[in-house]
Amino acid sequence: MELLCVGGMNKLFTGNSLLGLCQRQCNQIQAGESSPHLPAPTSWFSTRKSPGQLWEEHRRSHFFPGTLPKPFIWADPGTIITMGRPVTIWCQGSLQAESYHLYKEQVSQLLGMWVAWNFRDKARFSIKSMSPNSAGQFQCIYNSSSGWSERSDYLQLVVTGMYSKPSFSAHPSPIVASGGNVSLLCNSKDTMDTFHLLKEGGAGPPQHRESRFSAGRHQAVFPVDSVNISHGGIYRCYGSFRFSSHVWSHPSDHVDLKVTGTFEKPSLSAHPGPSVTLGENVTLQCRSESWCDTFHLFKEGFIAPPQHLHWQNNTGPFQVNFTMSLVNSVHAGTYRCYSSHSTSPYLLSQPSDPLELIVSEAANTTSLSKHKPDFKSASNSQDYTVENLIRMGMTGLVLVVLVVLLYQS
Repeated sequence: MELLCVGGMNKLFTGNSLLGLCQRQCNQIQAGESSPHLPAPTSWFSTRKSPGQLWEEHRRSHFFPGTLPKPFIWADPGTIITMGRPVTIWCQGSLQAESYHLYKEQVSQLLGMWVAWNFRDKARFSIKSMSPNSAGQFQCIYNSSSGWSERSDYLQLVVTGMYSKPSFSAHPSPIVASGGNVSLLCNSKDTMDTFHLLKEGGAGPPQHRESRFSAGRHQAVFPVDSVNISHGGIYRCYGSFRFSSHVWSHPSDHVDLKVTGTFEKPSLSAHPGPSVTLGENVTLQCRSESWCDTFHLFKEGFIAPPQHLHWQNNTGPFQVNFTMSLVNSVHAGTYRCYSSHSTSPYLLSQPSDPLELIVSEAANTTSLSKHKPDFKSASNSQDYTVENLIRMGMTGLVLVVLVVLLYQS
């Protein structure tokens, strides 16, 4: 992992040993005093204390707990970072701080040292390209003329994008009535040990669930009970393995969880009517008596997300038309619509009354079989006519023979 920091006369040490720098620039560190985990300095700027003095204080700090207030540690742009993207770890302490130290996993593993110069109350540790080796658990401390600080809280830094994305769905539906319950299901064909649920917008830390094997897949269920308006939003899930809990999969496809019941219900109607013939067009109109600018059409039993349209006419009625062209049997079913405000896209109105769309076959198509000619009957009639002609011919022939015999006698 490469850690670099730049800020006025501040410099972060990087590499595998602090000793390499000091052999050329100072003699305060005795031979052999090096740390396999400490990044080696790339350069040194003048400060009140030499690298050797700072290193000696760092070494002693392991044995004497700090008494100064603990610093605050955070990551920018966040703690869940896509592989290959940069991230900066900040440590904010005191204006009297002379140096900051960043540790990973345990206090004995020093990753970097920042010597305070231009601005003293915080230090910046930058990771140029996030990788599995960069992920983990971090802490920082600082020192001043008064001694060392307590250790900061832990910072959990996660890298994503190592494994294939899991599947993600909401049951029974991503549209939930206020006060109702919904289950978010994350599953994968890979042997994931743990699944992680994350809501966009930084609303709380991720939730974690151990996976269970069922129906040939590893899965975890995240129940959301007594849904309220705070639950609306975009959710994704990730998977990870127990041996590398800070290394996650690609994110799943998102689920938009929408909470209904905030506004009065709109009306839903079909034009020209709710009974449609195959191949025809039908329009479902959703209309609201109160102001709203977005409408959502939902088909019961259909797992795809609802369609939505924005109200365009600033002076006309609050309504939109959902047009279905060349209707077929797939369009048949029960529909409801909802209204919402674009400023709160995950808070919907109460549902409209249900509308049953019936799709029937064309009249000439359904009656075609009833009017098919009976080819078998026509063939039989033709056979009877030929038979009668033969009989009449035989009778005529007998009469001719009788006439000839009478004439000869």
